[in-house]
Amino acid sequence: MNLKIVQAGDPVLREAARPLTAAEIASAEIQQLIELMRETMRDAPGVGLAAPQIGLPLQLAVIEDVAEIEATERAPVPFHVIVNPRLTLGAEMIDFFEGCLSVEGFQAVVPRARSVHVEALDHLGQPITIGAGGWYARILQHEIDHLGGTLYIDRMRSRTFSTARNAARHAAGVPIPELLAKLAGGARREAI
Repeated sequence: MNLKIVQAGDPVLREAARPLTAAEIASAEIQQLIELMRETMRDAPGVGLAAPQIGLPLQLAVIEDVAEIEATERAPVPFHVIVNPRLTLGAEMIDFFEGCLSVEGFQAVVPRARSVHVEALDHLGQPITIGAGGWYARILQHEIDHLGGTLYIDRMRSRTFSTARNAARHAAGVPIPELLAKLAGGARREAI
């Protein structure tokens, strides 16, 4: 059974989610929720899904990525759960396109830290530490943002916001710095 993924404009996506206790994590309800979130994420398809995206303001997210794309520093990440995460960002930033299951049909370039450190609880309520880089770091930042009521559109380079179809038609294969320079040039012309 797939859960309904709420879309931008739903107030739950703008709330700070509440932490879960160890007892709650171990409960049959949360364990079943994790399985339903896994199925929903895979069927969407997506690489992460946070509880607020299914209407629940809980600090819980599921993550899994099966793709491998060297150009985006993307490598497979096995399925796992993060609960009550604390995120520390690395210093180096990198721009790349992102989409979101709760902002369906759109993409934009989003600056994110290239590396992160996350302390969280796993699906059993046990402490875990994650050091991640590249695309995996981007996924973690995106999902943890959801837990604080932030969407990628709050962080995006607004002139790159596009339908997914137009991003594929007009930006595919264009290096991000070149795309940003081209769009910035348009902004300067409009200001004159």
